[in-house]
Amino acid sequence: MPKITKRIVDQLKPSGASDQFVWDSELRGFGIRVKRKTGAASYLINYRTPEGRQRRLAFAKIGTLTPEEARRKAIRHLADIANGVDPSGERHLARATMTVGDLCDRYMEAADSGLVMTRFGRPKRASTILIDRGRVARHIKPCIGQIAITKLTRADVQRMVDRITQGKTAGAFKTKPRGKAVVTGGAGTAARVVEFFGGIWTWAGRRGLVSAPNPVRGVERAARGTRDRILSDAELARLGGTLDEMQVRYPHATAVIRLIAMTGMRYDEAQGLQWCEIDLARRCLVLKETKTGRSTRPLGDSAAEFLVALRPHNERGWVFPNAKGTRPADLERQIAGLFNAAGLPDARSQTLRRTFASTAAAEGYSDAVVGELIGHARRGVTAVHYIRLPERILVTAANSVSARVAAAMKDQHTAVDVLALPEQGHGALVTPQFLERAAA
Repeated sequence: MPKITKRIVDQLKPSGASDQFVWDSELRGFGIRVKRKTGAASYLINYRTPEGRQRRLAFAKIGTLTPEEARRKAIRHLADIANGVDPSGERHLARATMTVGDLCDRYMEAADSGLVMTRFGRPKRASTILIDRGRVARHIKPCIGQIAITKLTRADVQRMVDRITQGKTAGAFKTKPRGKAVVTGGAGTAARVVEFFGGIWTWAGRRGLVSAPNPVRGVERAARGTRDRILSDAELARLGGTLDEMQVRYPHATAVIRLIAMTGMRYDEAQGLQWCEIDLARRCLVLKETKTGRSTRPLGDSAAEFLVALRPHNERGWVFPNAKGTRPADLERQIAGLFNAAGLPDARSQTLRRTFASTAAAEGYSDAVVGELIGHARRGVTAVHYIRLPERILVTAANSVSARVAAAMKDQHTAVDVLALPEQGHGALVTPQFLERAAA
């Protein structure tokens, strides 16, 4: 038996006939197991309980610890065993008593601590965690939260999907002293919830909390259709007219809509934009935190001139602060009301982002250029490691697209006088009376 070293680990391969075990020559009971089918390798210990039962405990995946780190962890486990602890038995007992609700709580605690990664390899953002917490509390726990994870079946998950699809988890939920969340359910919500729960199960499996196959596999759900809604020039003009009419009452909301239309930014990127992230000299935005991490976006002339018009004397903090200036303003309800008032109830900020990208494609720009304009993550080896488009190409493209969108919205005004007004409109909402008047 050899001593387990990095060289030994690098040489490991599945045998094909059965699981392969490599035992350490220095520390008795410490070894590595290589699964015959998948080739997955784990550090483990082999020991006997005080009752004489032989057990194995896999405690870390190869690659998560160095051989020496794994050896030290094995020594700690073996010391506990000498004192009467049965780590494998405790793990089985925990699995037997842990419910789906408990598992979701463990996942959310890890997410709050920055230990749950997105597909981009970055910790989940606070806004995403808030949405996840709502899905756990309003859909997963009411449907399957009390089921033990060892007894959860695909049929249980399917029943959850069916209940959400039928709207049986719908309702109004209080979120804070003066706020509430209206949950409607439906096929789309069910599809997103089951996809999220599948991610929880995968996360738990990687940490040894569950061992059964993912119960989400094979569950029937609505297909996530491609969203293709974009605004025509006529609709952009109608939206622009509504913004002109309402800009005094809702200065921040109207400005955010125009900014998204001319840049293709995501709503949370525009809403949380800070003055220090705007580099007018280079004609770009240097966003500190986005869905794909730090991102640099080119600015067209129309968008840059619009931001100059918004610029206050003291360029600090957020471009669109709340009334107290302590954080970005919450503008979702106002923005939704403005789209409704423009006769576009099926359009929102994401529609403007899609319209910007479609306009760039119509102008003849490649997918790579469009992706850089709107901050998509690079995909593929070539895009990630080799494609670096010159700034002048991107600025030229941004200038062309933002000018076309601004022209369609008939954006001929500046907003410098609007945002210089008192706080009278910052906290206001689009009222039913306003919507009735706009509809008429």
